[in-house]
Amino acid sequence: MLTFNNGGVNILSKLRALDLAFAAMFVALMAIGANITSWAPFLQVAGVPLSMQPFFAILAGLLLGSRLGALSMIVYTLVGVAGAPVFAGFKAGFSQLLSPTGGFIIAFIIVAYVTGKIVEQVKTPKFGTFFTASTVGIILTYVIGTTYMYLAINYWMHGNISYAAAWKVMMWFAVKDIIFTIIGAVIAPRIYYAVRRSAYQNSRLAS
Repeated sequence: MLTFNNGGVNILSKLRALDLAFAAMFVALMAIGANITSWAPFLQVAGVPLSMQPFFAILAGLLLGSRLGALSMIVYTLVGVAGAPVFAGFKAGFSQLLSPTGGFIIAFIIVAYVTGKIVEQVKTPKFGTFFTASTVGIILTYVIGTTYMYLAINYWMHGNISYAAAWKVMMWFAVKDIIFTIIGAVIAPRIYYAVRRSAYQNSRLAS
C-alpha cells in the first residue's frame, strides 16, 4: 500500500484519498487493457483477445501493495460481475468467471496480492525485487489461468483439449506478457519512489 514511515509518522492516514484514486485508476486501466482489441481487432489468438491486463494487475501489486492492489482487482471483478462491460470484448456478468478465460480474472486478484507482498518484504526495494515480483506474478497468472481454462473446457463446457494443448495456445500470449513484465519491472521503481517522495513532501507541508 502507498505508505511511507519517517520519524514515526505514518503517511497512510494522509494518503487515504490518494490510495483510493490509485485503486480506481487501476480498475479503469484493467477495463481499458481488457478491450484493447476493440481498437485493434486483429490482436486475437484462437478467438482469445490479447490484452494488457496481466501487465496492469502486476503493476497494481508493485505500486499499490498487496492489500490495495488486490482490492483494486476485486473491485474490477465485482464491477464486471455486476454488469458493467469491463471484461474482454466488453462482456460482463458472472458467466464470464465460468468461461475459459475466467481463471485469468480470478488470477489477477492473487497476482496483485503476491507481487505486492514480495515488494513489501524489502525495506528499500530495487530493480531486482521488482523484477522478481513481476516474474512470479506472470508465472502465477499463466499457471492459474491456463489450468482453469483446461478445466473449464473439459469439464463444464464439455470440450476436449489436452493440458499441453492449452499451454500451447497460451504461449502465444506469454511472449507479449513477458516483454511487458520486463517493462513493468523497469518503470515500477521510478514510479514507486516518485510517489513516495511526493507523499513525504505533502505530509511535511501539511504538518
